Amino acid sequence: MESVFEAINRVFAFVGPLSDFLWDFPTNMEWYSNIPILGNISLAVLLLLGSGIYFSFRLGFIQVTKFKKGIKVMTEKRSVDTGISPLAAFLLSSAMRVGPGNIIGVTGAVAVGGPGAIFWMWVSAFFGMAVAYMEGVLAQIFKEKKDDEFVGGLPFYGRKLLGNKAWIGIFLSLLYILYALCCLPAQGFNVVSSVGRMAEIATGTTIASDSVFYYVVGALIVILTAVIAFGGIHKVTKWTNKVVPVMAVLYIGVVVVLIFLNLGRVPYFFTSVFKGAFTPDAFFGGVFGTVLAQGIKRGLMSNEAGQGTITMSAAASDANHPCEQGLLASIGVFLDTIVICTLTGFVVVMAHCWTGDNAAEWAAMDKLPKFTESIAALTPGTAMNAVITFLVTLCFCLFAFTCLLGMINFSEIAANRINKSAVCINIVRCVALFVAAFGIVCNIAGMELGNLWAFSDLGNILIVYFNIPIVYVGSKYVFRATKHYKKNDGTPFTSKVIGRDDCTFWDEKYSQESAK
Repeated sequence: MESVFEAINRVFAFVGPLSDFLWDFPTNMEWYSNIPILGNISLAVLLLLGSGIYFSFRLGFIQVTKFKKGIKVMTEKRSVDTGISPLAAFLLSSAMRVGPGNIIGVTGAVAVGGPGAIFWMWVSAFFGMAVAYMEGVLAQIFKEKKDDEFVGGLPFYGRKLLGNKAWIGIFLSLLYILYALCCLPAQGFNVVSSVGRMAEIATGTTIASDSVFYYVVGALIVILTAVIAFGGIHKVTKWTNKVVPVMAVLYIGVVVVLIFLNLGRVPYFFTSVFKGAFTPDAFFGGVFGTVLAQGIKRGLMSNEAGQGTITMSAAASDANHPCEQGLLASIGVFLDTIVICTLTGFVVVMAHCWTGDNAAEWAAMDKLPKFTESIAALTPGTAMNAVITFLVTLCFCLFAFTCLLGMINFSEIAANRINKSAVCINIVRCVALFVAAFGIVCNIAGMELGNLWAFSDLGNILIVYFNIPIVYVGSKYVFRATKHYKKNDGTPFTSKVIGRDDCTFWDEKYSQESAK
């Protein structure tokens, strides 16, 4: 088995360097890296943040002016005949956004850039809310009806905006499916490893990764995933409707308890974050560009604003107007980064494990151990340490599992742009399930395929470079739809509102309502 893993790692050895090159470009060019501050910020980050700033101004900072309206849309009770409710779509998108990266990603950003990275994470999230709004509206404008559900997202609006060429939709669908398949092993790995860690905390013993326990847990995870995933979007949303609120409230509650136990350290958190944003600690290199880049990249990669990877859930909603789901997509970024990621930052910064005798040892740890060590520092010598560590590990497990389900479901939705037949959809489901199971096997074998994991980063950056230009192409239609939504004069949304003639669903909806 070990020889198989080594062979796979060798085959994909090129992925890591290629991914790093694309993410870091052009900071990996000497002439660019020598530019003060800017030389530390990659093109991808500039593209995402710059787009967020531009769209925020063009939309009149809709992430602020319509925030309350978005909350109202999200919380109102609504029965739907086709697709899922706006709230269900929001929770499905949150299942993807609120993932393991909310813990290990933020911890890594602070470990590299210091507490100030959190400030820039907030900045990136604020402007990222506008980009998420743009994507959500486009997904709704060009969604299509399939039986009793809606399908749409990047592959669908990408095809319509780029000349309605079939090959464009197929290419974007394959790009997303490839991205999901590359992420799924890590999520399967994270789920089974976190279940094992919870068992160790509960029993006080060490459980070997190749023990019967892990085989049984791995099999149960695969079976549960299959049962949910093969039920389609309605079954997946039934799960996410229940689990996402629980895991979010649980994580928020656990961290709030930690904060109350360490109220005296709260002023230190805010002082470190705001001071470190402009004058970073020497322990982290003391370079302003580094803390800026770490915070912006972490925020954008956590909430996925601009990647187009959450747009399938926005399209699945039976919204009354395209802009409604855009507002919920924007709020999703707020929940993910401003709330969940910030709470992770509270734990890591308040613990400030980079000071003291064990600073070097903490710096050498992986990201998740860094976080659990921070918990230990905030609950020294108390029974609360084991309880809180268990609950955080449970949250981590749920974050990974909901991501796993979301990626399989979104791959299924994307596959509809290729072929809507049941055979095609079931093939995608089976392949995705197999790849997730492969990640579980890696855990049991005690192996981590670093080069294969790097594929997810490669998929991320490729989607960013394709999605953002497409959003700009469709931006005029979003601006027109937003103007119509703000006017709120009772006229229905149709193709005519945005100056097109191919918003099929919305035109048919208007015709049906007019005939009644």
